Amino acid sequence: MKKTVLLLFLLAALSGCKTGMVWEKLPIDGHRTGVTAPTADNIPEALGTVDPATGAYTAPNGTVFGGGATPKVASLLIEAQPQMAEVKEVIAFSTRAMSAEAPESELSNFVVDFLRSKAETMFKRKMDVGIINFGGIRVDMPEGDVLLDDIRSMFPFNNKICMVELPGKELLRLMDDVAKYGPQCLSGVKMVIADKKVESLEVGGKSVDPKKKYNVATVDFLLDGGDNISVARGATKLTISEVIIGKAIEEYVRQLTAEGKAIEYQTDGRVVVK
Repeated sequence: MKKTVLLLFLLAALSGCKTGMVWEKLPIDGHRTGVTAPTADNIPEALGTVDPATGAYTAPNGTVFGGGATPKVASLLIEAQPQMAEVKEVIAFSTRAMSAEAPESELSNFVVDFLRSKAETMFKRKMDVGIINFGGIRVDMPEGDVLLDDIRSMFPFNNKICMVELPGKELLRLMDDVAKYGPQCLSGVKMVIADKKVESLEVGGKSVDPKKKYNVATVDFLLDGGDNISVARGATKLTISEVIIGKAIEEYVRQLTAEGKAIEYQTDGRVVVK
């Protein structure tokens, strides 16, 4: 089963103390049941079966649960699968699992580099910088088969792709905010952050010219304060498209599959936090 992390909390009140909550991380690996993430055509093998006569649940590894909440939960999950068939379509293959982690990661670089490239095609202009928030990437990229559900869960928000023209002084201000409030996914930039301040910054391999104008690819959530980022502040031009980034990513990974290519990416040291 694709590994995720479940956060369980224990109330200290149970032991008679009043220290609040204690959090524990536990890996979910299906070791008790053998359950795996189902596709559209392997539901019994992946999730097991519920006997309609007795209500007992038989897990994929043969373990039988006759009472308690487990059979009820299993029944609800199994019954929901036909309605979920559409999103169980395998649309791509990833060579390894990837997550979106600051200051940069394979998945975040994959997404923001795609955003910058897609914006160039859409707006027919060179994009000097790409920026998207880490919070806009909600789940990890799995290793192996990638379902439509994975991509839609990764990008659940209807964030529209935008182009913002910024004077260099405003781009410097934007990067100051990124350093102050925490790194975001960046493309076209090489930046070093120390003590929440920009120590060094290059765009396209050069220092930022305060008087030059730069084209920035982003999403509408970040135009005016989303995650403490205001890309459009001081803009000399702004274009908001109707293209949703999640749908654009979905089309792109389908294209990779059609070309016989897998999803894979790399880090390159574009953002360093000291």
